[in-house]
Amino acid sequence: MTQGSAFARAGLLGNPSDNYFGKILAVTVRNFRATVTLEESARVVFRPTVEEREGFESLEDYVARTKLYGYYGGARLVQAAAKTFFEWGQEFGRRLPGRNFTLTYEADIPRQIGLGGSSALVTAALRALMAFYEVEIPLELQPTLILRAEREELDINAGYMDRVVQAYEGLVYMDLDEALFRERGYGRYERLNPDLLPPLYLAYKPSLGKVSGRVLGEMYLRYGQGDPAVRDGIRAIASLAEQGRAALLAGDKGGFARLMNENFDLRRRLMTISPANLEMVEAARSAGASAKFAGSGGSIVGAYQGEEMYGRLEAALGRLGAVVIKPVL
Repeated sequence: MTQGSAFARAGLLGNPSDNYFGKILAVTVRNFRATVTLEESARVVFRPTVEEREGFESLEDYVARTKLYGYYGGARLVQAAAKTFFEWGQEFGRRLPGRNFTLTYEADIPRQIGLGGSSALVTAALRALMAFYEVEIPLELQPTLILRAEREELDINAGYMDRVVQAYEGLVYMDLDEALFRERGYGRYERLNPDLLPPLYLAYKPSLGKVSGRVLGEMYLRYGQGDPAVRDGIRAIASLAEQGRAALLAGDKGGFARLMNENFDLRRRLMTISPANLEMVEAARSAGASAKFAGSGGSIVGAYQGEEMYGRLEAALGRLGAVVIKPVL
């Protein structure tokens, strides 16, 4: 039996410029993870989780869960990972041993609220497949393969942030320079010490689950049409990651927190933010903390100062039905 795991993640600065060859600072959140297990078997079998097999309480429950999780749950993600892994082996002349497997998966990452649950499952599957077949894919190439599985196999409108930080783990600065991708197929990825960060909180509302590709679709379309406001805005957001890296290395935690606020404020100019998402940001800021989206909506991340402020955060966000945690980095 072999296993692969990957953690949830939070985008700290620069997102969503990862869809546009921008720059990002992101961190893995070890409170939540996805795990994929492979056991040798006579045939290749993809076995859904108990949650995805158990049925539904009612037709209303079925419709609500399908809107949140999709028609095929995690099965399509691990299947896409397996296909991409096999094709990578063919492309690079790596013949896999003649072994079949039964693949099972589980995850406790809250679904569709911007914590990288889908990419974590693909990352975990790729790691499990590498261990099962005793094949090592260079670390810098793994995010590109993970994104290929999601984009090309499943037509998911996704960027590099989740896949890079989940492959590298910890606090990661990424420069997604387009010229580098054309030259070698991956960007410039740098691990930083998470101890450089100010104290962080993470808050999320399970009821706000949405598919990130749908949320970001309008902005992606406007960018492709050459909308100058969107293009200038994306460049400005990307520059915040570079500024944030410099602030961390200089020990300027207050400056880093202010950049997180600016990231959200710039994003808000480029796309419509739902009232339910906006009220989380405003509640956190009213408690004195910084706040921005951890991903595409449904969860926020920010910096706070001291336990008194954290208590105010819990109270303000709790009134909105949000869960507040201290992320384990």
